[in-house]
Amino acid sequence: MPTPSVAALPIRRLTPRDLTACADLSEDRGWPREEHKWRLLLTAGKGYGIDDPAGGLVAACVITEYGPGERPELGAVGMVLVAERHSRQGVGRRLMRHIVSAAGTTPLTLYATPYGRPLYEELGFKTTGHSEMLSGLFTAGGSEPQVATRAATAEDLGAILRLDEEVFGADRTPLITRLPAFSDQLRVAVDDGRIVGYAAAWPNMDTHVVGPLIADDAETAKSLIASLAAHTDRPLRTDIDVRHEQLRAWAKERGLASVAMNTVMAYGITEPPGDWIRRFAPLTVAAG
Repeated sequence: MPTPSVAALPIRRLTPRDLTACADLSEDRGWPREEHKWRLLLTAGKGYGIDDPAGGLVAACVITEYGPGERPELGAVGMVLVAERHSRQGVGRRLMRHIVSAAGTTPLTLYATPYGRPLYEELGFKTTGHSEMLSGLFTAGGSEPQVATRAATAEDLGAILRLDEEVFGADRTPLITRLPAFSDQLRVAVDDGRIVGYAAAWPNMDTHVVGPLIADDAETAKSLIASLAAHTDRPLRTDIDVRHEQLRAWAKERGLASVAMNTVMAYGITEPPGDWIRRFAPLTVAAG
């Protein structure tokens, strides 16, 4: 039997049972395996992939939808990966066209690397912003921000969800309610008894990723990062909207170095919804 061409292989929905194959695909492209993140995305989002007749996956990606289940208001596309042995054969383009078609009228957003940006532009995605990935061991020092923070409790979840929807611009309940189990830390900032920000730190290989990071202002965001850093000995990693220049400068003074710049892109909308002034970092660039 002749081996079917990649162009003829069907695209199917992925499930949590595909976790190892997805992690293998990440590793094939020189990325960390990130099984913890893959598990979240495959359970909270919709994975799509192409099986390789020789074993494993030819390609994979995940879309995480937000808003009412029957009519999502926004979809975040992430983890678009094609196996090295099948690269430069149009597989990524075919998979992304499938995603755009499956989304229908639902607007899409994604974080593009310099390598992936030309493909997304070809498909009609437009640049709406940029983010900077920072990583390193956090070193406390100088005059630290004074906004009060504490560990989140079960009673805080309702307030966190309301704040998140207000700032993000769409209901992310299925994702945010997974944070207590997914993250090692979930903290809130409090002012006069009111929650004015929240942030999580979740394990990813040898780092703790800070995200989501939502706060009323930069001082509150700093307090949340500092409080998360105080409870871990791992390096921190986060992706900060470049418009938050004060926070990025402060983080670099505290030991986090620039790793990469990503382009925020959207399809079907001119700007992402919500309030960017209070949205400092995503949970992960793969889920917005």
